[in-house]
Amino acid sequence: MREVCFNLAVDLDPRVTTYTWRSPPIVVRNAVIVGSQAMAPNRNWQTAPPGYVRAFDTNSGELLWRFSPIPGPGDPAIETWADSSWAYSGNGNVWTMMSADEELGHVYLPLKTTTNDWYGGHRLGDNLYGESVAAVDVETGERVWHYQMTRHGLWDYDPPAAPNVLDVVVDGRPRKVVAQVTKQAFVFAFDRQTGEPIWPIEDRAVPPSEVPGEVAAETQPFPTHPAPFDLQGLSIDDLVDFTPELRTEAEAIVSEFVYGEMYTPPTLLDDSPGGTKGTILMPGWVGGANWGGAAVDPETGVLYVPSVTSPSVTALVPPTDPDSSDFNYVRGLPREVPMPSGLPLLKPPYGRITAIDMNTGEHLWMQPNGPGPRTHPTIAELDLPWLGQRGRAAPLLTKTLLFLGEGTEAALSILPIAGGKFFRAWQKETGEVLWEIELAAGTSGAPMTYMANGRQFIVVAIGDEETPSQLVALALGR
Repeated sequence: MREVCFNLAVDLDPRVTTYTWRSPPIVVRNAVIVGSQAMAPNRNWQTAPPGYVRAFDTNSGELLWRFSPIPGPGDPAIETWADSSWAYSGNGNVWTMMSADEELGHVYLPLKTTTNDWYGGHRLGDNLYGESVAAVDVETGERVWHYQMTRHGLWDYDPPAAPNVLDVVVDGRPRKVVAQVTKQAFVFAFDRQTGEPIWPIEDRAVPPSEVPGEVAAETQPFPTHPAPFDLQGLSIDDLVDFTPELRTEAEAIVSEFVYGEMYTPPTLLDDSPGGTKGTILMPGWVGGANWGGAAVDPETGVLYVPSVTSPSVTALVPPTDPDSSDFNYVRGLPREVPMPSGLPLLKPPYGRITAIDMNTGEHLWMQPNGPGPRTHPTIAELDLPWLGQRGRAAPLLTKTLLFLGEGTEAALSILPIAGGKFFRAWQKETGEVLWEIELAAGTSGAPMTYMANGRQFIVVAIGDEETPSQLVALALGR
């Protein structure tokens, strides 16, 4: 076997001083295409390298092309960066999975927020191509089309998963679609070749920023179809109300924060009497959807989207040490929303699966993805239905069934009362649970399936802080 080496740590840009990545590459035609988690050891500086996406020849290992998510001279997109801030800003990388259309020769890139996730006073403007989905020619690395799903990102709402590639029939017309699920609980659907939205996308006014030096975008894009698959924004009516005492406690908690409609910008931490502890973001930076993405049925065009209903907090503070950052503000504490009596702040479901017909843009069904905290002492005697499980789990779709775990508890302080050990098979048409098994730990990776000697196997990665990471294989039939 011939060995081909790819040197990912070396780049033509001298600002690239390190290289980390957490997702697999994608192979399209003769190119191995890789993104990046980071290309510099510290992302707390205004000056940073772009998060380049690079393609290498599968035979020689040579660099074929390099795509920069930060525009350069000659690109009209630099007009979306005030005061030439494109020249020193970075990131915008692809940290999650990518997808592709081999026939068209397009690779679809879900691009991250530009430097940094929570404050943009040093990069005023919409900041293309941050928080966009971009179609890139796999032969040349040239951008074919793009759509920016969040302008001037301040919420860490980067697209978290590989876009789904599917063929459907919309209004009697066959359409080749790429659909991007987001942390905001949107599905953005585009024509794979042209980038034309499948359904209209409206610009809607959103709240301004009150942070000195910050200018939030005046509008953000809202798809008209499909409808959001999870809660957006926060109001008193959304707070947990299993008992009057829980509601009272929840109201007291949110009174210490700024909250409201989605895209309410981050605010400063104010420790003075009557001050607020930052902004509650809903959805939070873990979603909505997250890295597990969605599964699509190629025969029916139905999209199955796991999501969590989980707020987070952004409180901006000046850097405590000028040697640690040159931003005017960085994200401080707290970062998680307090929990009334140890329960989630909001009404359930806390985790769900939504089935969406991408031929029509209509929701078919929604089901909580597990029992959730029903046995918590505060509510154990209420005989509640399934409340949903907060955990980042990836779906597996077969011709007959949908498989989904509950996610792992490991490293999920951002999702308290998260994860669970059950792995289930769901009826695709109704969302009914047909089978379940309790594993040694929660699922920590996407399941996969294969056939061997006439039997179908499903393999899933599991692990948590008490259980070593391992692969578990389940077999169907004898």
